[in-house]
Amino acid sequence: MIKIKQLTKQFGEHTVFSNLDLEIKKGEIVAIIGPSGTGKSTFLRCLNYLDSANSGSITINTTTIDCTRPKKSEILALRRQTGFVFQNYALFNHLTAQQNISEGLEVVKGQSKQQAKARALEILSDIGLSDKANAYPAALSGGQQQRIGIGRAMALDAELLLLDEPTSALDPLWVNEVLSLIKQLAQQQQTMLIVTHELQFAREVADRVIFMADGEFVEQGPPQEIFTQPKDPRLQAFLTQIEIQ
Repeated sequence: MIKIKQLTKQFGEHTVFSNLDLEIKKGEIVAIIGPSGTGKSTFLRCLNYLDSANSGSITINTTTIDCTRPKKSEILALRRQTGFVFQNYALFNHLTAQQNISEGLEVVKGQSKQQAKARALEILSDIGLSDKANAYPAALSGGQQQRIGIGRAMALDAELLLLDEPTSALDPLWVNEVLSLIKQLAQQQQTMLIVTHELQFAREVADRVIFMADGEFVEQGPPQEIFTQPKDPRLQAFLTQIEIQ
């Protein structure tokens, strides 16, 4: 379903990562863990062109982009198949919860205002926030805002959800409600690629965990293997530092 080949990203003379390869099957949940500053979030952003990779290719279903010469039509097609959940919510403060979800349906999917509103209300019901349809972000908790951010991505019926540290900006009181929603999506076999520092969550929900360090995929495998039988010294050191419970 998803195939990334030889993906490379540079900022000036600095290489963030180079020649990364990854395949993800439909319905698979892959978590990327690792120390800060190793390129995890940048890699995620390159997959729907929030950032542009310098070389390599990205394939989602029948859409393939050659990152050395991407076409606008291919980038749009790629974005229509991906939903992005930001770590800082990225909601429009001047729009209500319902409007934040329906906006993308109108712009990306070309739905009418009436169609988009109806779908947005369905999503709000699915994520347990029907009573917040007319609330603005400033009146919502961090957990509620992030659930709406996830709902916005869900509304697009994306083949692949990209979640960039979805709980990192949250007060600890709100983390569980967001993790519970992601677990619900996992049970529905929504394909997801999640960058997370919540290692216990990755252990519970992911089919595969990738440890990224120094701009490369150092080690990957089933959660049980990664967390209990790490092979690479860098992963061993990382887990020791984190002291996963």
